[in-house]
Amino acid sequence: MTIELRADERFDMLYRDEIQIIQSHSVFSFSLDAVLLAHFANPRNGGRGTTVDLGTGNGAIPLFMAHKVTGQIIGVEIQPRLADMAQRSVQLNELSDKIKIINKDMRDVFVDIKPGSVENVVSNPPYFEATEKSHKNPNQHYAIARHEIKADLNLVTHTAKKLLKSGGHFFMVHRPDRLFEILDALRDNNLIPKRIQFVYPKVGKEANIVLIESIKNGKLTGAQILPPIITHQDNDEYRDEVLAIYEGRA
Repeated sequence: MTIELRADERFDMLYRDEIQIIQSHSVFSFSLDAVLLAHFANPRNGGRGTTVDLGTGNGAIPLFMAHKVTGQIIGVEIQPRLADMAQRSVQLNELSDKIKIINKDMRDVFVDIKPGSVENVVSNPPYFEATEKSHKNPNQHYAIARHEIKADLNLVTHTAKKLLKSGGHFFMVHRPDRLFEILDALRDNNLIPKRIQFVYPKVGKEANIVLIESIKNGKLTGAQILPPIITHQDNDEYRDEVLAIYEGRA
């Protein structure tokens, strides 16, 4: 399928060149966090039900997860430019039968998705609080993607709870320095953490990413702390296990 690019856009190839995604330096591109989250997420019931990606950006996570599910993936994105890029990437990869992109504030998503009907929710939300002292990027696209301007931790976790069936799974990536806030927000919304995995940039460095799987109305017991992921070698190149995830071999 032929998809036209804007002047500032490009095609990037992923997963052994099986997936193409439209990206632009003018808006926030996906990062390693999205790749790791898509790999970490194990959809409930083999992915036969609906999976929702809150804050899908340019659609990276739905594209990376398409091979994991047999049901529908819905990406929700508030920024029109990013939602348009995501939709065109879906068309480019001929995945319109599996992936739907909704350009809405997640507060309004229940017009399109019935509460309590979703099997899995994933999210790579903004990491940084939006305070008067926050140093925000002057590019509004980047600022919204990185700071809690349009959606904060409480909104994301509350929306996930409202979307999910009882027993549904919520997969999220975030920053370890906000771990206690994250755990409080999850528990406040009856999303009980079950799997936690820390990601480290190099051996001997502090963790800079945390992956968390929670279950709506789950039992308080049975949590697992998974082995760590270390992303880079000392020469700053990706380690083999991370390359395997990027290339769809893991």
